Amino acid sequence: MWINNAVNSGARKYKACRVIGLNIRTLQRWTDGSDVLMDKRPDTINTPKNKLSELEIQRVLNVCNSSEFADIPPSRIVPMLADRGVYIASESSFYRVLKANKLSAHRGRAKRKGTYKKPGSYQAVEPNQIWTWDITHLPAIVVGMKFYLYMIVDIFSRKIVGAEVYDSENGEKASDLLQRSVRVEKCDSKGLVLHSDNGSPMKSFTMQAKMLDLGVLASHSRPRVSNDNPFSESLFRTLKYCPQWPKNGFDSLSSTRKWVHEFVDWYNTKHRHSGIKYVTPEQRHKLEDLKILKMRNSLYEKKRAGNPCRWSGKTRNWKIIKLVELNPENKKVA
Repeated sequence: MWINNAVNSGARKYKACRVIGLNIRTLQRWTDGSDVLMDKRPDTINTPKNKLSELEIQRVLNVCNSSEFADIPPSRIVPMLADRGVYIASESSFYRVLKANKLSAHRGRAKRKGTYKKPGSYQAVEPNQIWTWDITHLPAIVVGMKFYLYMIVDIFSRKIVGAEVYDSENGEKASDLLQRSVRVEKCDSKGLVLHSDNGSPMKSFTMQAKMLDLGVLASHSRPRVSNDNPFSESLFRTLKYCPQWPKNGFDSLSSTRKWVHEFVDWYNTKHRHSGIKYVTPEQRHKLEDLKILKMRNSLYEKKRAGNPCRWSGKTRNWKIIKLVELNPENKKVA
């Protein structure tokens, strides 16, 4: 009646249907001219033919809760039953029944897959607040032989604060490097954050004890997630793709150490890092970049004022990077 009154008043039928939340096709099926037809929707509720019976559901629950299968997932229960000539339901049906009865918790003592949380977010506003470290392999000339490079980097300045090459990897060597790096930097290690992956040297008792003794806070990546430790990964790529990299490998431990120490010196004092406005890590570490970037900005402003037709917009951004974040939280834009 509402639709007819609206149409008689000059409204379009499909717009009148939209106002009351009714599809015009539904109205056409329910009416024949001015007559309203009977509701043709079936009164019965259709039950899927393949639905498990109550007896089958109870059998699934009894099997899953039995002492033999209590700690085994359905993906293994179903094949084991099949080997005995027993079939109750499919694997997916087992999971549905368990979920419906709130029994779908992780079964077994092993740690559940996918339960690793993203590491905490840390912010550095000056040197020696957050360090990251990792170990990478350096190939030897002899096939199958390799050396191990331990390297610690300050994420604020990108300076390599500790590096050494060994013939093996363990927590004792890592703890020695950490202690030596803290002494060389002459920094207060209390509150210093040291981030790494989950390798055995990183989580060894010796390394953890040394960090506790120095007052260093531990932070760890998720397994097999390189993005959680981007500063160390990026540094290793720079190291292995530099022009001086020996393509045929290193011939001895002493020569490898010599090469790495020369690389560290070049990287810290000569390499213009793109992530810190093309100053060297050493300049950034000593906070000399404040003066350098200010001079660059003054030069550009002076040149633009002298010949403005060559500048279509603002000068290059030489503003100081005041904050560096490790694993920053995702910021949602409202």
